[in-house]
Order: sequence, then structure tokens, then C-alpha cells
Amino acid sequence: MQRDTFITVLILASIILAVLPFVTTLNELMTRVVENTSMYRAIEKIIVPWEVKLIGVLLLPFKLKFVATPGGMMINDVYVRISWNCIGWQGMLLLFVTFLSGLQGNYAGFSKLEAIIIGILGTFLVNLLRMAITSLLAVYCGQLFAVLFHDYFAAFVFIVWLIVYWWFVYSFVLVGKASVK
Repeated sequence: MQRDTFITVLILASIILAVLPFVTTLNELMTRVVENTSMYRAIEKIIVPWEVKLIGVLLLPFKLKFVATPGGMMINDVYVRISWNCIGWQGMLLLFVTFLSGLQGNYAGFSKLEAIIIGILGTFLVNLLRMAITSLLAVYCGQLFAVLFHDYFAAFVFIVWLIVYWWFVYSFVLVGKASVK
């Protein structure tokens, strides 16, 4: 079963890398379409401001001038837009796909729950870190580098996260039902 999960992650990685330019273009198009409707407004009003503030906390050690705005943030007078599409739903979707194969087997229910909680929290933190790095790149290297990182390199970061996550879960979290007493 463990081998199957890593195969699933590698298959997802291969697919992501093969279609990344298409996905990036399609994702931008879908973003524009959804933003012309009202479906995204609740996420924009509730979740995005909360995540922007968390990104601000991650940027504290850099002693930057940070101001949260309704649609993003100003960092050293550089505007960084954060939309509903930046909150990491794609990563969560991929995580849930790996749950389908990774949690198969004779594992204790509580250890599966622990694995799910660690996966969701870890994915959330990796996404915050991705947004913080993107913001730092926008400030120090310009928008082009930030966009390239956001659109391309972030996929590699997430793939590495999935590999580390499943290694950790199989090594330290998941226990067989027979092991629990």
C-alpha cells in the first residue's frame, strides 16, 4: 500500500509537470470567469484577509513594512494581490486524491485521522509559506519572478511536500489495527 501511495504521488507529479503550462493558462481563465460571478466573494471576504494576516506574521522576521488590504497586501510599497484562487484549493484537492490510495489498508482509525489532520494542516502551512515566498520575490526581485514562482515552482514545492508528508505518515503516524490495544 505504501508503494502505491508514492506511485500515486509520482503519477500526479508527472501529470502536473506535463500539463503545467496548460493548467496555468486554464487556471487563470477559470479565475477570471469565477471572478465575474459572485461565487468567490465569501472566500475573498473571510478567508483571504485571514490568510493575508498570517502571511504578514511569516514576514515579520524580514522587518518589512506590511499593510493588509482587502484584496491583498502592501509590502514595502509593493502591492501583492491575493485572491480566492491563491488559498491553496488545488493543493488540498491533490492531497485528498492521495488520501484515496494512501489511507487504504489495515490502519487504525485514529492513526488515519491523525494522518488526515497532519496532511490538511501541513498543506495549509506549505501554502502559506508558498504565498510568503511569492510575496518576498515580488518585493525583492519583481513581479516577474513572483509570478514564475507562483505559477511554476510552487507545483514542485507541493510535490516535495506530498513526498515528505507520506514518508512521515508511513514512518511515524499510521499503525496497523493489530498494533493498537
